[in-house]
Amino acid sequence: MHPSKVDRTRLRKLTDLPNVGRETARDLVLLGITSPSQLEGRDPVVLYDALCDKTRTRQDPCVLDVLISLTRFMDGDAPQVWWAYTAERKRMMAALAR
Repeated sequence: MHPSKVDRTRLRKLTDLPNVGRETARDLVLLGITSPSQLEGRDPVVLYDALCDKTRTRQDPCVLDVLISLTRFMDGDAPQVWWAYTAERKRMMAALAR
């Protein structure tokens, strides 16, 4: 769902979350996440790595941006478009590579 349409009081299914469509919802279910509340307090990098392991492929880095947006939203931040986290992800990944 586009972040501008998200209603925090109506988070019943994964596709009610910002930046989540059918494919992302399917990926979350693959990770054992079936409800939005299960994203609270989760580490987006751990989720990304687990998804890469489960699918046996390196996911597009933009998937990590989406996961950051989801975990931040569920931890109380305002809904943001996933690309609002791209620069942060690039800095984080560069720091991890050092």
